[in-house]
Amino acid sequence: MSTSPNILILFSDQHQAAALGCENHPDLLTPNLDRLAASGARFSRAYCQDGICLPSRCSFFSGLYPRTLGCHGNTGRSSTIQNDVVNLPLVFQRAGYRTAAFGKRHLTGGCDAGWDIKASHFISESAGESYPAWIEKHGLSDALDSDWSAEFGRGMEGTPRHETFMPIAPFSVRESQLPAHATMEAWTKQKTVDFLRAQKNSPQPFFCFSSFYRPHQPYTPQPSFYARFDRSKWGAGRLRDDGIARPPSLDQPAAELPPILREWRNGSNRVWCLDDAHKDEQLFRDYLAAYYALVEEIDTHVGDIIKCLEETGQLDNTLILYTADHGDFVGRHGMVEKCCGGHNVYEETLRVPLLLSWQGRLPATVSGELVELVDIYPTLLELSGIPALSAKYAPQGISLAAHLRDGAPVGRRYAISGQREQISVITRQYKLGVWQPPAIPSARDFRAFGDMLFDRERDPLELRNLCGSPDYHNIESQLRAHLREWQDRIPANSPDLPPAPRTA
Repeated sequence: MSTSPNILILFSDQHQAAALGCENHPDLLTPNLDRLAASGARFSRAYCQDGICLPSRCSFFSGLYPRTLGCHGNTGRSSTIQNDVVNLPLVFQRAGYRTAAFGKRHLTGGCDAGWDIKASHFISESAGESYPAWIEKHGLSDALDSDWSAEFGRGMEGTPRHETFMPIAPFSVRESQLPAHATMEAWTKQKTVDFLRAQKNSPQPFFCFSSFYRPHQPYTPQPSFYARFDRSKWGAGRLRDDGIARPPSLDQPAAELPPILREWRNGSNRVWCLDDAHKDEQLFRDYLAAYYALVEEIDTHVGDIIKCLEETGQLDNTLILYTADHGDFVGRHGMVEKCCGGHNVYEETLRVPLLLSWQGRLPATVSGELVELVDIYPTLLELSGIPALSAKYAPQGISLAAHLRDGAPVGRRYAISGQREQISVITRQYKLGVWQPPAIPSARDFRAFGDMLFDRERDPLELRNLCGSPDYHNIESQLRAHLREWQDRIPANSPDLPPAPRTA
């Protein structure tokens, strides 16, 4: 057995950071993720680099900001720098690790290099060794299409743009028609477990990316998990028969939201039909229960993976990380999913769970330090004793290794999360979302709405925009100075996004 630490990255899609038992959520029980948190570090202020899948994932694996990668959307368009990236699996592969990816990768260019083994949720990524191929082999295609059509109106293949058609199920909520062992999450878990068992006596350490598609929509949980939640009423939470706790900002007036969110709230997006949901809150209760059920499903699969590490004697030598690419509104601000276009400011979509556990090697702690997903690249290299490979750009994050080992301050004064429409500057107490000029002339210009400043100590729900307030003039100026500093320090390389504007 190798003395080098194994690396296991457990990853989910659209997991709101607050949706964990260890975050004192009123409705959720996540004992396995809580166990990871209790045995290592839980970061309560971890932020993704962009509240949308592909840019966030590419940033995570490259150690570079989306601004430098030239990656600001889910379309998969690659800049030259993306193709030249030296990503995490490639570094570990060249250091002698066996690398594997199971489930959703959603990466592009060099950000998706370095895998010895890969098995994807999507046929287009790895034909013949994919979840849909496995489903077809086992005669479950109709059940999968039923689940998938809850959002898209047809099966997984050939999905049209969802703005152009009516949903089959309100809020994409429907009980799964698949047997428990055949969901996307169960398939990813089994692939991971099979790989870990094969590694039991290997002299070669592993780098494994186990990536769950949920709790991303379509929200189609297993009936047994869905039934755990009383959807008949709003309740205080904590007790399964006491109703679901009502999101505290569910009734925020739509007029206070940025244009795209306001339009969705007023019914412009007929997939989500938020105008109908605000008249019939049963739709919200069903959606919340489905989202929570999917989180608890993932927690169960995480538990099975950890149990496999224990049974194969690999737990003590495996560094386990759990995080997500971005969050989900889960009813806050009266919204659903991430509504990724036209905003990148709210805590529910930008703050992500971040748990790191290396049994017996890292002390247990809850850290309130400002950290970013871009920090994971240098952190894993330092903890593993692996030097970075030569590349055009050095990793842009801060290694958390010293903080994890002995509590040394991370030293970040502010965090940045940005996309083509809005860049947010986040400090311990404040957050400023600055609208950007349109990337192309035909794109919408959101600057007329005004930038967004929140005092999170006095307004943790982010309901009161303080931008332009005389009482916060100095704070606003300081955060704008932070943004200018970051823009000067981080190179911009984008075929579809001009260099970020200097801000006054």
